[in-house]
Amino acid sequence: MLGRFLLLLAVFCLTVPPAAGADGPSLSLDPISPSPDARVLTIYSSLDSKMALPLLAAFQAERPSIGIDFHEMQTQDIYARIISETDRAETTADLAFSSAMDLQVKLANDGYAQAVRLPAAEAIPTWAQWRHSVYGVTFEPAVILYHKPSFALRTPPRTRVDLARYLKEHEAQVYGRVGTYDVERAGLGLFFLARDGEHNRGIWDLFSALGAAGVKLYSNSSAIVERVADGRFVLGYNILGSYANAWARTAPDLGIVLPEDYTVVMSRIGLVPRAASSPDLGAAFLDFLLSRAGQTILSRDVGLPALHPDLDGPNTATGMRDLYGARLRPIPVGPALVVYLDQVKRQRLIDRWNHALRMQ
Repeated sequence: MLGRFLLLLAVFCLTVPPAAGADGPSLSLDPISPSPDARVLTIYSSLDSKMALPLLAAFQAERPSIGIDFHEMQTQDIYARIISETDRAETTADLAFSSAMDLQVKLANDGYAQAVRLPAAEAIPTWAQWRHSVYGVTFEPAVILYHKPSFALRTPPRTRVDLARYLKEHEAQVYGRVGTYDVERAGLGLFFLARDGEHNRGIWDLFSALGAAGVKLYSNSSAIVERVADGRFVLGYNILGSYANAWARTAPDLGIVLPEDYTVVMSRIGLVPRAASSPDLGAAFLDFLLSRAGQTILSRDVGLPALHPDLDGPNTATGMRDLYGARLRPIPVGPALVVYLDQVKRQRLIDRWNHALRMQ
């Protein structure tokens, strides 16, 4: 009851002003117990502000004298704003929480994050943290989506070889009814493309088959998921599974496959910027996100798969490993992630992608 009351209280205290320079709404949560020395935690995040509310409310329950300013932003804008504010010798967010693993690691690699020792981080895997500066918080697979009625008489593709074969054998029937990310406009799409290249030398055969099938390209997940769910599309490739799972709760025709050859798993990354106004508050919230209590809320109430090894169930890393085993390939947090942020290497990868899509 207390948790529910605090969440309702947080919603009641919520204001949504149009924040200058931000892409999405900003949440301003007043302290639950105001005091003359009250402080404010500032967060830049790519997580939807409404989805973040349970986490913010639970953190305030532990620290009722703390107010929170939550700025929902695009991943590229989080990165650029932290750099620009730091370089102008201004204060910036106390915590950056973003789905762009590569950009977050680059901030740390370039000196824009500070090392913070977090007690809760002792429980998370070593691959999910780097130099006590960047910490993975979630465990989110990239999946294949399919329209269930379209596969009523056959098994949907479960590997990339199966997917390429299906597209070639049914090219006329599926033409224009397959979707994936536009790697030139969607950072997540390019990120997953780079991981495919690392795991599978034959991946370009699939991309050629996608091109021949008239694949449609989008800059966000929602357009693809919606079209597969209502049958306009038959398949979607390399879509963020946590987003698809949220849709599947109310879309019974949306099917999800974790590829059996390998399933890339990404993590949303938290860091405390070097120029944070209140780095102790940023570190405290990040420690909360990594704690068993925070991870429980993340999985149960926010709907993002939890990384904490002590949690079990289908929306946790442990539960997924029990179901899918070695096919899961989590992306290690570290400097290797920034390779394709180099403009020359990035353009080469994009050019090869475009060439593969045109080959028929």
